[in-house]
Amino acid sequence: MINLIRNELMKIFRRPGTYVMIAILLVIVSVTGVFMKYNLVEDEPNVTEDWKPVLQQENEALKKQLESSQFKTEQEYYKKQIEINEYRIEHDIPFREKYHLWSFVKDNSELILLAGLFTIVISAGIVASEFSWGTIKLLLIRPINRSKILLSKYLTVLIFALFMVSILFVFSALLGAFLFGIPDQAVPYLNYFNGKITEQHIVVHLIIYYGLGSIEMMMLTTMAFMISTVFRNSSLAIGISLFLMFTGSQFTALISMKFDWAKYILFANTNLMQYIEGTPLLVGMTMSFSIFMLLIYFVIFQLLAFYVFNKRDISA
Repeated sequence: MINLIRNELMKIFRRPGTYVMIAILLVIVSVTGVFMKYNLVEDEPNVTEDWKPVLQQENEALKKQLESSQFKTEQEYYKKQIEINEYRIEHDIPFREKYHLWSFVKDNSELILLAGLFTIVISAGIVASEFSWGTIKLLLIRPINRSKILLSKYLTVLIFALFMVSILFVFSALLGAFLFGIPDQAVPYLNYFNGKITEQHIVVHLIIYYGLGSIEMMMLTTMAFMISTVFRNSSLAIGISLFLMFTGSQFTALISMKFDWAKYILFANTNLMQYIEGTPLLVGMTMSFSIFMLLIYFVIFQLLAFYVFNKRDISA
């Protein structure tokens, strides 16, 4: 298995397009850093000593909004913000601090979408290209089980995805340290879950944040891999996956306004951060429910891919 994965990785990194993808990601991170350094961060207000009265006034406004709100999701959000603000006041944790490298790393989590786009391209072509180039027959004449060959390709895609997200995280941290500096003592992240507030080291939070932020990318990558395997068409896999990447969440949000069954749609569950930093899309949704739904979709995608690949007549 290790040799198969190594062989697949060599195929990927022999292509000039792979290095173009990496270069594009690094350039965009660099441009973003320079832009924020000289246009946004310079105008950012400094932390003042009277931040506690600001939070107290905010809590008064939130309590009024809580009383007038008729939607349970809004009520949960207001309650969460009020409790976090009270925790900050009680434990002397300011809500704003000077922009630093970890702030830059968190802002760049938006670029996981770009890393996902590149991973989808690799995933969509890793099987379909074997058919289009005619190399699939050479691959299958080896005394190796078909499932093992397909599994090695999928694991290679996962490794490439982890590689791209790691590059984004590490390069953002290095560039952020250079442009914005390292804080003497970063303010801890306040994690609100199940009505309890806990302090979490900012680096631990960012690793979890990037991990949860990659869930949608991994599910779409798995779907692109399945489509590529079933239909032997990388263009179709890329097209469908990218279309859903940019529109799936929006369509799901619109459907959820009318129908409760929207919670069973894939894109209602890919954003696990909604249970940590936001509110669930629909009342009654929990992180356990979303993880269970993701597992169901994952199993369906994999069963389709492996079943078709094992049963297909390669000579066809």
